[in-house]
Amino acid sequence: MSRREFVAATGLTGSLALAGCQAPTASTRLTTTEQGETTAASQSSSLPTTSPPQVVNVDEQGGEVTMRTVASKHMPHPGESMGGPVELPKVWAFQADDREPSVPGPILRTTEGEDMEVTLDNTDASMPHTIHFHGARKTWENDGVPTTTGITVPPGEKHTYEVPANVPGTHLYHCHFQTHRHMEMGMFGIFRVDPKGYEEADKEHFLTVREWDSGLHRMMAGQDGSYDPLNHQPDVFTVNGKSAPRTLHPEDGSPIIVDQGDLVRLHIVNAGYMSHPMHIHNHRFQKVEKDGGTIPEVARHEEDVTNIAPAERHTIEFEANADPGIYLMHCHKVNHVVNGGSYPGGMLTGIVYRDVMDSDIFAELMDYAGYEG
Repeated sequence: MSRREFVAATGLTGSLALAGCQAPTASTRLTTTEQGETTAASQSSSLPTTSPPQVVNVDEQGGEVTMRTVASKHMPHPGESMGGPVELPKVWAFQADDREPSVPGPILRTTEGEDMEVTLDNTDASMPHTIHFHGARKTWENDGVPTTTGITVPPGEKHTYEVPANVPGTHLYHCHFQTHRHMEMGMFGIFRVDPKGYEEADKEHFLTVREWDSGLHRMMAGQDGSYDPLNHQPDVFTVNGKSAPRTLHPEDGSPIIVDQGDLVRLHIVNAGYMSHPMHIHNHRFQKVEKDGGTIPEVARHEEDVTNIAPAERHTIEFEANADPGIYLMHCHKVNHVVNGGSYPGGMLTGIVYRDVMDSDIFAELMDYAGYEG
């Protein structure tokens, strides 16, 4: 892609924009007419389809992981039930080593006191990228911000970040080049640092919530669409990249399947631009971590809604002690629990007791979710 094509495709102007730091203004509004040949529409159908995010135990890989950026298509809900199908025809997905590209990106998991070497492999990309890690005290040049470090990873190049695991907890990583667009295109994931001596719960899940303005993805796929960062118009809402009912799919989604008496621990990350009050039905939980900081026991209390601001991370715990059944977990901005005009959908998943997985209602939900297993 030439510089002229790059500027046309991203709406960038001036040296600060090329450094990844331009403030969004009305002039950065993107339309299909203005960007024209960003990507031929015919290319979208040939893109790989993203997979669910996988946990990468970086310790088991000698402290090293390579992250590629892969243009892909993303299907929050591929079925026709409940307002589907819901698709983002083009995203930029992270791919860890030889695994599948995913949105959200892979969950990079390590242990307190270890160091990670994360190589951003941009050799096959057409856009500059970086990776910025929340929750790690690192050297200046490893901060992943192009304007303040002078380090951008252009197309065709690689760069290795040294990321010490010195802040235990659940964190976020994302591209920091033209952040408002590159995160919107899917370039984010979870960075987990287990404290020394960490004991996992009986059931432990990582969940990323996000709202999307699909106009950008349609535009970047060469389809009819527009995008204005000052007038963000989210129309897709996801948990771990999926919209309900696909969230309840046991393999492709994020159902929280429990047995009676389990201690359940959920690490919830907000990778979007809006706050999301996440509510769990029929269970009272305690928030035990925020942004990696442990909340003292004296400050904890039982609740059933936790409002997660952009980039915040909340870890909550509860006992699976309810009457065995199927209970929703969803954003309580109820207009986020939709697929277009169809309710329910969107930012909703569920706590499913194993005892009811042979029930008729669960079979009906699986039919909506497209699960045939």
